[in-house]
Amino acid sequence: MAAKQEVVHVKSSEELQSLFNSTTYVALDFYADWCGPCKTISPFYAQLSDKHALPGQLAFAKVNVDHVQDVARQYGVTAMPTFLFFKDGKQVAVNGKPVIRGADAHSLTAAADKLGGLAKKRAAEA
Repeated sequence: MAAKQEVVHVKSSEELQSLFNSTTYVALDFYADWCGPCKTISPFYAQLSDKHALPGQLAFAKVNVDHVQDVARQYGVTAMPTFLFFKDGKQVAVNGKPVIRGADAHSLTAAADKLGGLAKKRAAEA
């Protein structure tokens, strides 16, 4: 069994850029410590990371909107939690959804399953 991939806690825009440069697909969770729904979905997001993350192919990351405000502003995040998805550092829609707002476990699972499949396919082709 593959080793669990920890969710990456992004602490600066430089760290995020480095993640984009080293990983094909990135799922980003914008959250706040005071946000109830964020706390509710967080363990679920970690489970999705454990299931799908692949080094160099797919990373699950979190951005605290109170600590890394420039990144939250850059992506126009106004509600927490907000989930965005990236391929090669560019924001993309997954299953037709460019953004998932709120603790929507169903949509998040569908997006993670889709990205996980794409990442596994890329890893197999590499």
